[in-house]
Amino acid sequence: MVEQAMTIGEISKPRFEFRSFGQNFDKQAKLMARLSVPVPKKVWERESSEIYILSKTNNLNNTKIRDGKMDIKTYVKTVNGLEQWNPLMKEEFPISKSVLVTDIFPAFQVKAPILYQDAYTLEEFLELIDAHKELQGVQIHKQRFGYMVNNTICEIANVLINGAKVVTINSESTAIEAIKKTISDVGLIGVENINYLQAIKRVIGWINKPLAN
Repeated sequence: MVEQAMTIGEISKPRFEFRSFGQNFDKQAKLMARLSVPVPKKVWERESSEIYILSKTNNLNNTKIRDGKMDIKTYVKTVNGLEQWNPLMKEEFPISKSVLVTDIFPAFQVKAPILYQDAYTLEEFLELIDAHKELQGVQIHKQRFGYMVNNTICEIANVLINGAKVVTINSESTAIEAIKKTISDVGLIGVENINYLQAIKRVIGWINKPLAN
């Protein structure tokens, strides 16, 4: 079977992912940079400001808002310790009441509040989130450095979570064995694999557990 070529910045089949969070991955980052094949200039360094919507009752749907658009990915399965996530929906603001009730609040696994408007702007939606006892919007800023190792899409990123700085490192692909080789090659064997939802919940105090370092 021919392995699918990965392309940074393009949509592919649902990928498996290794990702970890901590204070310092300098050694692994250096190896990742040296092992990387050349990548497009547009992914050398990228910055973005996003809002993740966290739910105390949900760990299966990853919801973030960037550039005025809501993006939801849903957990599919775990194979060999690697999680697979699949795009669930993308929606631009303002978002209609019907979409909020039938799609978005169910993705948070909470009951939708009573909605009096036909549509909600981003600011109005965030007010709904702030008022909900099970939900919280978290400000995220990412400075991402892209690489390609063993035909897996990789990155090192400095992440501010409500202003608290952490570092994340990852490798993702449709090919599990390629990710496992990358984990070994850059020195990440034995390092915990967690996703953004879990990391953010630890930083904001919803999960009483430390990050990788």
